[in-house]
Amino acid sequence: MSQIVGRILRASTRGFDCGTHSNGISDIHNFGSFVKAPIANDESVYAIGVIYRLEIKDDQLVTELVMGEHVPFNVLQDQRQNRMIPVEIKVLNIGFMDSMGFVHSLPPRPPMSLSDVELCTVDEVYGFTQRFDYFRLILGASEVPTDDLISAAIRVASSVRPDDEYRQFLVSCGQQIARDLSGDLKRLSHILALIRP
Repeated sequence: MSQIVGRILRASTRGFDCGTHSNGISDIHNFGSFVKAPIANDESVYAIGVIYRLEIKDDQLVTELVMGEHVPFNVLQDQRQNRMIPVEIKVLNIGFMDSMGFVHSLPPRPPMSLSDVELCTVDEVYGFTQRFDYFRLILGASEVPTDDLISAAIRVASSVRPDDEYRQFLVSCGQQIARDLSGDLKRLSHILALIRP
């Protein structure tokens, strides 16, 4: 059964933004989660990305409540649980999936507005992260917290591994990052510290 993360607001081949409401926020919306959305005019090809930013939007009522001296607890709970506060989720594309398998490159087209964005299944995350070519798309992204994002994505990918593969997967990730960042030892050291079990 698919887990819907949200619906596309705007998209490009580089990434997309999707929206949902605050009532539905859960661990499927976590930073570094792998998500997918069908590309424009082709339901057989899915862009694959990682969540790199969540924004809970405000409105006039929230602004007024924030400035109140003593807001009753039941009013706060009502605002959090019953109002549909918009949440915007930003995703960086790191590949795509078609009938031939996984490709670690930007998708051929972006998803269409209002398309469902789904959490990738355990099998999809496992299959996609068998190779590490997508690391360069994360490490080279601009306006994205790349060091934290790659470590979060690695933690998500390691969580779908069987116990006997877990440690070797992290070691292989560390080796690939060391190759990718051999000229930036400070950054390399920081990322390795973030993924250390």
